[in-house]
Amino acid sequence: MATQKNLHSMFIEELRDIYSAERQIIRAVPKLVKAASSPELKQALEEHLEETRGQVERLDKAFEALDTGGRSRGKKCEAMEGMLAEANELLDSGLSPEALDSAIIAAAQKVEHYEIASYGSAIAWAKALERTEVAEILTQTLEEEKKADALLNKVSAKVNSTAAGQAQAA
Repeated sequence: MATQKNLHSMFIEELRDIYSAERQIIRAVPKLVKAASSPELKQALEEHLEETRGQVERLDKAFEALDTGGRSRGKKCEAMEGMLAEANELLDSGLSPEALDSAIIAAAQKVEHYEIASYGSAIAWAKALERTEVAEILTQTLEEEKKADALLNKVSAKVNSTAAGQAQAA
């Protein structure tokens, strides 16, 4: 008979999933930065890449606080792998530089929204489990993810306008 999982074990699994997602993002973003042509987009991606490195460090602190015995690794976030594979496909799709920038923003926002949902759930579970310290660590990251999404929205207004103008001129 399989051991029944509880909220705590599900919470740990979610954190492991998030950890995997963040590490995948760290590996994928430099390629997106290189492919982007908009200076604003490049800067937004580079800044969030640095934040993501800090987020991984905070996740390590969360695992330490939970005393998981180093169980931060070992789970692969299949959802993030799929989203990043789609983003990589864009790079080889023959899009104009302007359209590619718009596509990169869309892909990055899909990633941000996934992270926002994941951190939101993990924070709710941390609070329910009375793990206040971990909830605070995760909340700091959630706020960064929301700010990154808002910045991408701001950059997309200019990038999408440029891409639309280029498409109409063609």
